[in-house]
Amino acid sequence: MRSTQIRSTFLDYFTNRGHRQVPSSPLIPSDPTLLLANAGMNQFKPYFLGEVTPEYPRATSIQKCARTSDIDNVGRTNRHATFFEMLGNFSFGDYFKADAIAYAWELLTQGYNLEKNRLWVTVYQDDDEAEQLWRKIGVPAERIQRLGMDDNFWSMGVPGPCGPSSELHYDRGPAFGPEGGPAVDGERFMEIWNLVFMQSQRGEGDKKGNFPILGDLAQQSIDTGLGLDRLAAILQGVENVCTTDLLLPTLKTVQELAGRDYPGTGEEKISFQVVTEHARSIAFLIADGVLPAKDGRGYILRRLMRRAIRHARLLGIDQDVLAPTTSSLIANLSAVWTELSDQAALIEQVVTAEEESFTRTLTQGTRLLNAAITRTRKTRSSTLPGETAFELADTFGFPLELTVEAAHDAGLAVDEDRFATLLDEQKKRAKAGGKAKTTEALRKQDTYRELSAHLPRTDFLGYDHLTAEVTVLGLISDGAVTTAPEGANVELVLDRSPFYAEAGGQIGDTGTLRTNDGTLLRITDTRYGLEGFRVHSARVIEGEIRTGASGEATVDADRRKGLMRSHSATHILHAVVRATLGDHARQQGSLVEPDRLRFDFAHFSALNPDQLAEIEAAVNAHVLDDPGVRAWYADRVEAEAAGAIALFGEKYGDTVRIVDIGDFSRELCGGTHVGHGSQVGAFRLLSESSVGSNLRRIEALTGHGTLRHHDTERRLLEEVSTLLGTRPKDAPEALHKRLDALAITQRELVRLREADLRNQAGQLAEGSRQVPGGRIVSQRVTGLGADDLRVLAAGTADRLRNDRAVVVLGTEHDGKALLVAAITPSLLSDGAEASQILAGAARAVGGGTGGKGPVANAGGRRVEALDEALSIAVQAATRVLNQ
Repeated sequence: MRSTQIRSTFLDYFTNRGHRQVPSSPLIPSDPTLLLANAGMNQFKPYFLGEVTPEYPRATSIQKCARTSDIDNVGRTNRHATFFEMLGNFSFGDYFKADAIAYAWELLTQGYNLEKNRLWVTVYQDDDEAEQLWRKIGVPAERIQRLGMDDNFWSMGVPGPCGPSSELHYDRGPAFGPEGGPAVDGERFMEIWNLVFMQSQRGEGDKKGNFPILGDLAQQSIDTGLGLDRLAAILQGVENVCTTDLLLPTLKTVQELAGRDYPGTGEEKISFQVVTEHARSIAFLIADGVLPAKDGRGYILRRLMRRAIRHARLLGIDQDVLAPTTSSLIANLSAVWTELSDQAALIEQVVTAEEESFTRTLTQGTRLLNAAITRTRKTRSSTLPGETAFELADTFGFPLELTVEAAHDAGLAVDEDRFATLLDEQKKRAKAGGKAKTTEALRKQDTYRELSAHLPRTDFLGYDHLTAEVTVLGLISDGAVTTAPEGANVELVLDRSPFYAEAGGQIGDTGTLRTNDGTLLRITDTRYGLEGFRVHSARVIEGEIRTGASGEATVDADRRKGLMRSHSATHILHAVVRATLGDHARQQGSLVEPDRLRFDFAHFSALNPDQLAEIEAAVNAHVLDDPGVRAWYADRVEAEAAGAIALFGEKYGDTVRIVDIGDFSRELCGGTHVGHGSQVGAFRLLSESSVGSNLRRIEALTGHGTLRHHDTERRLLEEVSTLLGTRPKDAPEALHKRLDALAITQRELVRLREADLRNQAGQLAEGSRQVPGGRIVSQRVTGLGADDLRVLAAGTADRLRNDRAVVVLGTEHDGKALLVAAITPSLLSDGAEASQILAGAARAVGGGTGGKGPVANAGGRRVEALDEALSIAVQAATRVLNQ
């Protein structure tokens, strides 16, 4: 039976039984909780939830569905697909289990003439009713299996309607797997129809089965889904979904492109099926409005496209594969799905552009990978770093599988564990927000790749020139554009540029661009959008900027000079730190700003003041010696042989730039530097701190930054000197004298305060009153904070230490009611606790208690209840004394 007849048989059966035929909803659902339509019931979700009253109590449909949860199983099993047509019948508060089961059995055994003795049934583990209904209809008990939530409880994967299910499976025979039913082997006993008994609503959950059931739906309903692919494979007597009439023409196209027949077994079989099956998903997704992107449903499409291309390359297909395979798919299925033919031109355009882009990615990635393999071999390592594989995948979209394959061919392994760790860290950062890439940034990266594929690399002139005549080759503003109006924020790609792009810790240049027609742009940053692809962030101040415009680009000279001073100072600081602390203290990162720098280095302990002073003095000594600064080029091996230091986290090509400062510093560096060491100006070390395990950070100033800092310190010293009434050079001695005098005065105040508290304690003790079982002191005092109140209470109890006594004091301080209770040693030895006395009082003032043993305290915001709290505490003290 051909697929067209399978569809019509299904729809006719249910429309003849009172079901309204409803067209498929688009693959882009209206439900914001879903990226793509993944089930026939998606469009009916409001009906199941009771949010909308349906016009009909019964419905039937053939729904386009996309699911990528099993993408890795495509080709490895006979039944999995990323796109499929779901034939469904639905009841909205009308019929329930009995009729749903009867309909399914009748249609399969009479409408499609499947052999009854080859049909198996699974039910939810505690669904006795469903099992009895199946047995009543004629399914023997031995072909009914009970399974758990993972298999026989259905939801959309997001909060919404759900319920237990019952699945019909078809036994394809011993050639497909072992005996034992669906619980044993899903390939042999292939699921074809799932009957979901919608009766509950689920909440949030991170995976299937791990979610709460929030309650019952307003009405019991039915949602069923029969996979057209799987039923077609059975009815047409073919092995898998790709050999049905739905996909066979596309599979034949793949065979023609590969120049050989579909093998039916082995790894090549997987690639043939992946290309074939993904072509269908790709065509339908584009037809419904999904376009390739770096996130969301666009990412799903791009992943499918790139996966299909990769498997085509594994089959030796070097020519375009997506256009011919989607074209054959359109020709085969557009009679049923007219949107395919309606959008045929768009589909061809999108897949062609994406394949061209990904082919460039593969070419570029292969080049970078080969360079990485060469570097790895030179180090005599047998493993390609996981960082390299991750960068290729993350930045350039180069698949890990290809990296592994190429490395294997070169006799290398890939550190896939490290790759997985980096990928996991990236996912965590994305979920947490933090510094994860935004959607806009991801879009920009795609734009950068598109432009970099056909634009030449910018010629950097900034080592020798701060101005240059330039031409605008590309404009980026929410994608590639050709014009941008006044006030717009844009990014520019220039044919040549004096602007240094952020790298090696040095931030990017700023400045202006004045075009020949008078348009003025302020350049606010310069950086690399992709490796080697320089972009200039800008704002259009006057006029309109267009691609092709020429004019004069001018770097902010004062700012650049500040950057040069800081960058050269960073090199000098690096040399001095290593000379002072040892060769282990290598640079681990830096930030070079105008007249300010941050320098991270490896070291195991904090630097003491003497070491910091020594480092600062040594840097300034080098600067005053006015060493020469020279930049030269060599290949990487030659440079390292000459003693040039390669820095942590930096990328270097085969030819490298080396910067020498005097005879004490030689580093690989692409940054801008002063011409002579003295141009760095004065160096001022501001701070040294820890930024991680065995990682330290120095922050420092150079040039004008140091001068401004010195000026600020000078003015502060003059102000302090004026307040002290002395000369600046005598200010430290005068301040020491003032502080010494202040310390003496403070000690005297403490002594007087303690004497006063002792006097008060004596008076309070003398005023204690006798109660049955001992003595009580209860008093509201003023002018005391929490510490003094505690000292006073403890001192009063000490005066009564030979008695069984309780002291309870209270005060108001900073808008809070404070209480302290203290007990004498005899009560403590009897097992009493001071906190017992304050428990009720604390509740009265709206707070809690703290402390244990002989002294406890309490506090709360209800100042007006302080007297009441003292009374409650006295009552508690009386009970304690009477025990």
